[in-house]
Amino acid sequence: MLKKMPLFLLAILIGVFFLGHTIPDYYQSILFAISSTIKEILIFVLPLIIFCLLFKTAVTLAKQATKLILFIFAAVCFSNFLSTMISYQVGVLVYQFDIALTLPDQAHALNAAWDFTLPQLHLNQYAMFSGVILGVFAGITRPHFSHKLAGIFDKYVHLFLKGFIYVLPLFILGFAIKLSHDGLMAEIVQHYGKIFMTIAIAQFSYVLLIYYAASNFVISKWTTSVRNMLAAAISGFSTMSSAASMPLTILGTERNTKNHDLAKSVIPATVNIHLIGDCFAIPILAFAVLKSFGLADPSFIQYVVFAFYFVLAKFSVAAVPGGGIIVMLPILEQQLGFSGQMSTIITALYILFDPVITSANVLGNGGFAMVMDRALTKFKKVLAY
Repeated sequence: MLKKMPLFLLAILIGVFFLGHTIPDYYQSILFAISSTIKEILIFVLPLIIFCLLFKTAVTLAKQATKLILFIFAAVCFSNFLSTMISYQVGVLVYQFDIALTLPDQAHALNAAWDFTLPQLHLNQYAMFSGVILGVFAGITRPHFSHKLAGIFDKYVHLFLKGFIYVLPLFILGFAIKLSHDGLMAEIVQHYGKIFMTIAIAQFSYVLLIYYAASNFVISKWTTSVRNMLAAAISGFSTMSSAASMPLTILGTERNTKNHDLAKSVIPATVNIHLIGDCFAIPILAFAVLKSFGLADPSFIQYVVFAFYFVLAKFSVAAVPGGGIIVMLPILEQQLGFSGQMSTIITALYILFDPVITSANVLGNGGFAMVMDRALTKFKKVLAY
């Protein structure tokens, strides 16, 4: 079901776009209420999920605290942060586009059939820091206990996410109905086409530049290295899953690196945390949504703070379709002032653009492994690799 889920979600969005208006308002309000309820529950438990996932990652790193692992971890953080900061410049450009949405007045907007609310604890930042700090501390001082505890955390988080997969279509359907009823879905299609094109150009220009640099700026080596990764990129586009494309990513990376064992270690370790596509797409889409709602773009300092939390949250992305944006919703709301309606729109936009985002993620992982191959070859004496 997981492999077919992204295509199913896209089918829901397309179906609502063409047929949403045929559903009676009463049932539309019920579907929207169901989605709102699911979101409330998700946001409420999200700090716990983030803590558990980061705790497990930190315990693993502490247990395998070799210089190589720490070097790769630092390189992933640097790469994600650099990508996110470059996207700031693109976002500032996108903010100049004329993409103001015509928002419906409250009298004609779709309201939920019921109002289910849970207290918003705003603990995500604390969950991030405590998960990392406690995971490293426990992994060093009590390795056996912490590994067992991390396994328990992983088990229950997996069960929750597995259950969430089955309600994900309802989660997306209700918000898509809301967008369609309020007339926003048609405007999104009209206004955001050029935004998607801008993101794609920014993503792949940056990724191709990485391959060019990793190929010693030799055109023939560059074209060969990119060609070796095309099968993985196409797989990422069609499956919308970096993990599902990992075998092809490893094969392509083995052809592009001198140390074949590196591909077999770096790619699996970074496939779900090194996400260049996300680092470009989500911030740029955030700028576009802010402009659509007439809100001010973030200052550079404000964006740096956002980027810090954004990069840290990348280590706790839920392994479900749309997981890249779901974990980021509280950060967007707390750091950039997103409203519930804005979060709904950016979630729909992300899912629509997910094939291109995943393809960029896959290519980015291959380029990252090439850079690591050069760096580790150059500094192998320092790293004792």
